[in-house]
Amino acid sequence: MLHLPRLLRVAVAIAPAIEWHPSPDPDTMIARRLRQYFITGLLVWLPMAVTIWVLTWLYGLLDGIFLSVLGAADAVIPGLHTLADALRGIPGFGVLSVAIIILVTGLFVANIFGQWWLRQWDKLMNRIPVVRSIYTSVKQVSDTLFSGSGNAFSKALLIRYPHTEAWAMAFLTGKPGGEVASKLAGEYVSVFIPTTPNPTSGFFMMLPRHHVIELDMSVDNALKYIISMGVVVPDGPDNPALQSH
Repeated sequence: MLHLPRLLRVAVAIAPAIEWHPSPDPDTMIARRLRQYFITGLLVWLPMAVTIWVLTWLYGLLDGIFLSVLGAADAVIPGLHTLADALRGIPGFGVLSVAIIILVTGLFVANIFGQWWLRQWDKLMNRIPVVRSIYTSVKQVSDTLFSGSGNAFSKALLIRYPHTEAWAMAFLTGKPGGEVASKLAGEYVSVFIPTTPNPTSGFFMMLPRHHVIELDMSVDNALKYIISMGVVVPDGPDNPALQSH
């Protein structure tokens, strides 16, 4: 026969080892599930909404350029008023017209006469004081980014940044030139270190060639990796560390 004092001593001894698991509140479980469903739905609709917003903005921009050109032409040639009003009512005609004008311009400047005309246009722009600085800067950046023979953003790199124990992804933008190159001893490369999740801003640095590691991944995959903050792994599944939780 067990004595009551002995039972009390046993209960006191084993009480700290007992873990109490209160039953979850039904309201809390419902709120948690609703939150999970909401986040899942948001992840489905957010990329689609952003894509539609960007396409709508681009459509409005191109259509606005076409309408501005029509307005200027109507002011110069009064007879185009009826034609301009008719063309304004055609949906998407402005976007198609701007695309055709850009294509025809590219075909025009691809020959010798077009190159001569482009050089004369550049000379004219360089003679206008305020326009010269803006036009020259934009032209240099666009020629560097869209030139097929250039090295701008042609390689994804790994560099030690912001200290020697950390690594960051960067893009090769070229090599130092001019006075800067003459002041540097050895082979250097110019790199751009983008920020995340907005890769349009970042830092420009010049590093020794042997301090950078070239990656085999494409620039597009590297941008996805940066924008996703490491969640989307290039050429592989999403971050396994996140999937395991």
